[in-house]
Amino acid sequence: MVTKIMNDKIYDISIIGGGPAGMFAAYFARLRGLNVSLIESLPKLGGQPETLYAQKHIYDVAALPKISGTDLIKQLTDQLSILDCDKYLNTSVSSIDRKDNLWQLTTNNETIQTKAIIVAIGNGSFQPRKLTFDYAPELEDKNIEYFVNSIDGFKDKDVLVAGGGDSAVDWAIDLSKVAKHTSLIHRRNRYRAMESSVKKLDDSTVEQLNPYIIKNVDFNSDNHNKIDVTLKMIKTNDIKVITTDKLLVNYGFVSDSKILRDWNINLEGPFIKVSQEMETNLPNVFAIGDIVTYPGKLQLIAMAFAEGPIAVTKALRNLYPEKDYFEHSTSIFEK
Repeated sequence: MVTKIMNDKIYDISIIGGGPAGMFAAYFARLRGLNVSLIESLPKLGGQPETLYAQKHIYDVAALPKISGTDLIKQLTDQLSILDCDKYLNTSVSSIDRKDNLWQLTTNNETIQTKAIIVAIGNGSFQPRKLTFDYAPELEDKNIEYFVNSIDGFKDKDVLVAGGGDSAVDWAIDLSKVAKHTSLIHRRNRYRAMESSVKKLDDSTVEQLNPYIIKNVDFNSDNHNKIDVTLKMIKTNDIKVITTDKLLVNYGFVSDSKILRDWNINLEGPFIKVSQEMETNLPNVFAIGDIVTYPGKLQLIAMAFAEGPIAVTKALRNLYPEKDYFEHSTSIFEK
């Protein structure tokens, strides 16, 4: 049995979920002078806009006529960096327990202590759909990737992208602008992406390998910095082996909100039931974003951006009733 390390630091607020709602809530909490931790199960912040529709435009953010998922997350990251908080990436919360007026968050890495919690997990904890066969673990993050953490890592490389949805098509187009050669593998002749994206794909330099599935990935025998990807054409015995530097697998993500039931949070269907101040049934545990429901709730990023400050302000009132929490942001930032 692995013993989890108890983090000695005690946070005012720990935010579970590093998507847009969680990122802005973390910034607002820091703006209010609170000690904050931001916990994300994926290796980078951004949530659905960064992982599912990075290049698609979002139209419901105030003062921004349109912005791509990637650019929105970049702006939120820049904003958060002004008043930074502790970030725990690749960290999944398995349980929350109340002890001595503190919440203890048990994660896959350590136990985090906090006075209040904001749950901002969107539609659930996201994990990428991985290749269905076994391959050498050391291939991950070197040759096989499930996220584009930095487009520079693909520069002047031979790249294979696997998938047929919006994200896979968009990444294939974008990577082709920096890679030596880019190919897109899909099991069907038709993509599940927007017509405009498919048109851009057809006009790009991306080689389209359809209809193929990946059967195996292994180190290249002559050059261990490269990999051999074995493809099989659907409904035939035709086999093709491609040697490449990088394989970006973009089969989508699976989400899981079942763990909320183990946390004893009251649910209404798959959603967390909250008050008008974003309170759950648990003391100093709040929830915001797509995971919550209340009368009049809309599944919009604009709504999530409003819910974060409401939850933070209520937590501040509960934790530090003597503090002045009615100041305008201009006054707070100057301090």
